[in-house]
Amino acid sequence: MAKKIKLKINNIEVEGEEGERIIEVARRNGIEIPHFCWNERMERLGACRLCVVDVKGANKLAASCITLIKEGMEVNTHSAKALEARRYNLELLLANHDFNCPSCKENMSCRLQKYAEELMIRDIRFKGETRHEAPDESSVSIRRDNDKCILCEQCIRVCNDIQTVHAIGLQNRGFKTKVSPPFGLNMNDSSCINCGQCVVACPTAALTEKSDVQHVIDALQSGKYLVCQTAPSIRATLGECFGLPAGTPVTGKMVTALKEIGFHKVFDTDLGADICIIEEATEFVKRFKQNKNLPMITTCCPAWIKFGEQFFFDELKHMSSCRSPQAIIASLVKTYFAKKAGKKPEDIVLVDIMPCTAKKFEILRPEFRGEADYVLTTVELGRLLKVMNVNLLKLKDSEFDNPLGESTGAGAIFGHTGGVMEAALRTAVDWLEKKDLKKIEYGAIRGMETKKEAELKIKGKKIKICVVHTLGEARKLMDEIRAGKSPYHFIEIMACYGGCVGGGGQPSPTNKEILAKRAQALFAVDEKKTVRKSHKNKAALQLYKEYLGKFGGKKAHKLLHTKYYKRDYI
Repeated sequence: MAKKIKLKINNIEVEGEEGERIIEVARRNGIEIPHFCWNERMERLGACRLCVVDVKGANKLAASCITLIKEGMEVNTHSAKALEARRYNLELLLANHDFNCPSCKENMSCRLQKYAEELMIRDIRFKGETRHEAPDESSVSIRRDNDKCILCEQCIRVCNDIQTVHAIGLQNRGFKTKVSPPFGLNMNDSSCINCGQCVVACPTAALTEKSDVQHVIDALQSGKYLVCQTAPSIRATLGECFGLPAGTPVTGKMVTALKEIGFHKVFDTDLGADICIIEEATEFVKRFKQNKNLPMITTCCPAWIKFGEQFFFDELKHMSSCRSPQAIIASLVKTYFAKKAGKKPEDIVLVDIMPCTAKKFEILRPEFRGEADYVLTTVELGRLLKVMNVNLLKLKDSEFDNPLGESTGAGAIFGHTGGVMEAALRTAVDWLEKKDLKKIEYGAIRGMETKKEAELKIKGKKIKICVVHTLGEARKLMDEIRAGKSPYHFIEIMACYGGCVGGGGQPSPTNKEILAKRAQALFAVDEKKTVRKSHKNKAALQLYKEYLGKFGGKKAHKLLHTKYYKRDYI
């Protein structure tokens, strides 16, 4: 157990643990210290100097992100000396940044504007070099604008150290230093896997999602038949765009809002999650019994899929061939539902509401083209509703539409790391045991550890499972598989920290505490459901009976499965 340390912050007695920094103890006690380069999951740099504080007895200000707490330490986070230093450092950052930048002011997560307002900065004493570099619009998912970059390096560290993708880095030297892909490449031609974790990490509007809001507004006014689907995690995060606490479910209000702005049908991607589980469990049970191509890896995450195609194509026989829940519902909307509604597929505009910037890339994969038309992230949906003057908080609840609106608790937990595996086990274990077990929850694979393991014993046979989130952890697993050293039978991989609740299209911030609250909201949805196993979903079973045929059968395979491609990267 770590040694307890007592200290004072702003004359308040607080307690921390040996090895903690000032900023961590302050935040835990509700004291916010401005910062740019600090991130709880990354190495501490102390580079931006915005988090400086006054420590009694010290001969200079201390960067709170790197300064360890000590017994009896007295800290003033907002002394006149600290505030003046912050203003000075912030003005230096603003000298190379458009202070009146409209996209920064509109971007809810731009801390540069937030801190400038808090520190009452109205004029800039310094004049920097005007850059005027054209934004990189090449990616289908991410927009990069170096004129708004403050070189905090958070995006670089998350891309290189946590995701191990190395799509961007510091290029050039001195005043010409900038963040970009190497060798003069644009984002589209780099090794970027579209996960958007750089967007989540960016404290300004230098990196944002590639917005499709205007396209959707145009579609809503086109006279066409508008359909949308919403991913599991959206119901636990959309409320944050309207000032609600993290983890506040807004499912019914979200459905009402989408209908109010003009969508004819609002379907639930959770049904796609249930169908995905039925197909993946069918595939896993078959592989496990035949002891073939194990471990099997889940394939709901498009950023992980692209990562695998780029770096581990030789091992993709381990990946399930099942589509993601988004792609499953998209396929059914343009086939099953179109026929049922008497509509031509080309007359239906399908908009997917997703937590993930990589979903914008996924709908353009060759095998999925012509199904979903646009993807809006959670942040974009919040923006769209505000543009359309919809006050989410005042709306009444309404239900998803049938025939693609009924889901189980298993579908709901897809939005958190471990949720796909837990949902799959609820079905696969029942099938392997050949009975309806009472066991539903698998606590060993819940939580925020980036690698979680468990071992099950089914009819005398052991099944070793593993759940990882972030692609650095995925790389370690894939290196084990490539070396023939993997002990696992079944693996879940999510690209983003926390899973979809921490996706590149979610509201900021996405720290561990907030992600845990979002995940708990999804578990609460699961617990309230009367049906909590995917293979018990009556709507899904009716779809198979009426349209898809056998689980894992020929027609189901055609509509619900996919293939993978070797991708070159630099």
